[in-house]
Amino acid sequence: MEPLMEDEEFSIREVVLPSLIPVVPEPELEREDGERRRGRDVIIAVDHGPNSKHAFDWALVHFCRLADTIHLVHAVSSVKNDVVYETSQALMEKLAVEAFQVAMVKSVARVVEGEAGKVICKEAERLKPAAVIMGTRGRSLVRSVLQGSVSEYCFHNCKSAPVIIVPGKEAGDESIVSWTKSGDPKP
Repeated sequence: MEPLMEDEEFSIREVVLPSLIPVVPEPELEREDGERRRGRDVIIAVDHGPNSKHAFDWALVHFCRLADTIHLVHAVSSVKNDVVYETSQALMEKLAVEAFQVAMVKSVARVVEGEAGKVICKEAERLKPAAVIMGTRGRSLVRSVLQGSVSEYCFHNCKSAPVIIVPGKEAGDESIVSWTKSGDPKP
């Protein structure tokens, strides 16, 4: 695998998230101090696949706290392609609304042009998050070794934050709580 080049530039388009998410004042956490009061930045790498959604769900249920900000990062081949951008924007909007409904966390979204692994590592270097969370692609071990994988690349090259790789759903559904439309966990 090729190490991340420091002088490499990426084209970026910020995603304007929907106004459906109400603006909420910073939480009153009188007993908390330091990182818990300020909240943490957490990068969640997303795409249109089911394993990405599973990792997103896992992050909301098991990792994110009230004052955190999640940074949704989606790598694409071209940010100038309006169809690609609009599809990515719709995905990010849906995930931002869900993040607020489930975990009451603020979301920031970016669509970045470039190779996914390099883009994610570059964003981690820029933000210095508490963690980078991503799903697996669902490839077999042999295929992953031969072709490489984004999660493997990030695991070896992301030096500014721990990388959490969430196994695919087939590895075990028990780790994700299902939510009803009212926001209550299903029994």
